[in-house]
Amino acid sequence: MNLFNLKKGQICIIDKILILGDMRRRLLDLGLISGTKVKCVEVSPFGDPKAFSIRGAVIALRKSECKQILIKEPHYEQ
Repeated sequence: MNLFNLKKGQICIIDKILILGDMRRRLLDLGLISGTKVKCVEVSPFGDPKAFSIRGAVIALRKSECKQILIKEPHYEQ
């Protein structure tokens, strides 16, 4: 399962990041590492990009980037 599968309001834990290069470095600098909790906070009208809350910051990621970020089973906050 990848980050793009996350629906608005769902939370997941990052399992593995497959992105390489500068984008990988940027994501790591933002704290997007294995074990990080991520929440989908907004989805654009056409579904791409999606906005995620990561350690207090909100970032938008495109579908191509999201598909390279593997996650554990998503759930809704309780």
